[in-house]
Amino acid sequence: MARPLTQKTLQHRATRRLYHGDEFAVQMEETAYALDSTTIDLCLSLFPWAPFQRSKSAIKAHTLLDLRGNIPAFLSITTAQASDVGILDHLPLEPGAFYVMDRGYIDFQRLYRFTEAGAFFVIRAHNNMCYRRRYSRPVDRSTGLRCDQTIVLTGKFSGSHYPAAARLVRFVDEENDLRLNIFTNQFVLPALTIAQLYKARWNIELFFKWIKQHLRIKTFYGRSANAVKTQIWIAISVYLLVAILKKHLNSTASLYRILQILSVTLFEKTPISQVLQLADYSSDTALAPKQLILFE
Repeated sequence: MARPLTQKTLQHRATRRLYHGDEFAVQMEETAYALDSTTIDLCLSLFPWAPFQRSKSAIKAHTLLDLRGNIPAFLSITTAQASDVGILDHLPLEPGAFYVMDRGYIDFQRLYRFTEAGAFFVIRAHNNMCYRRRYSRPVDRSTGLRCDQTIVLTGKFSGSHYPAAARLVRFVDEENDLRLNIFTNQFVLPALTIAQLYKARWNIELFFKWIKQHLRIKTFYGRSANAVKTQIWIAISVYLLVAILKKHLNSTASLYRILQILSVTLFEKTPISQVLQLADYSSDTALAPKQLILFE
């Protein structure tokens, strides 16, 4: 029988230290994470241990992404039938850190654990959430804000599961034609910063898209649960190593370009730093084509 898939905290501290000074869309000093999952499809006949639908299997990669540098900090691999919200029971919480989530992670009893741990959550709330307003703060509607309120949950179960006061920020994202109800336990940051922090959650969607396009996690070399999990861990480790290399060498090349260069120079004895410098030089000093350009 295949070993069960488990969650692990990535040893990403070295990478995180390298990217600690990087800026992202929100001007803040605290650590901000985005939590989400991505589904990786499998063939049902080859991977019968991960049934998902009648005609296919699938697994989920639950990922906690450090938004400063887009560095994965926590990874849990489960079958696709596992719920997203259940991962909150295993999530390591850092006091003072921000955890940005979509409304699929709404569970007030689990969210109250963040408050007890001194961590902050920023999550999109359901439109039918029952609450009572305690206080309203003025907002600048020209920024997209519609309200900034201190609230108390009044639902049959939500009120008892989350007994503390919370904050509700309503924001209109005209660019994507969205009306966002953002639920948080953070009362100090400006309402616009809370809204911007939630919008930064999109970085984890881009991260999932990147690793699926550029790392080998679509075709697997083994069929067991352990083989699939090992290959995904290797892919994430490669991502971290390339991110470390990029910072150490102060390279302006993208992570994908560095991966391409490493793939064709893997067995050469030339130092990596020299290979990347030569690649940058050759691309900058490329000869002009001898044939005239007819169309621009």
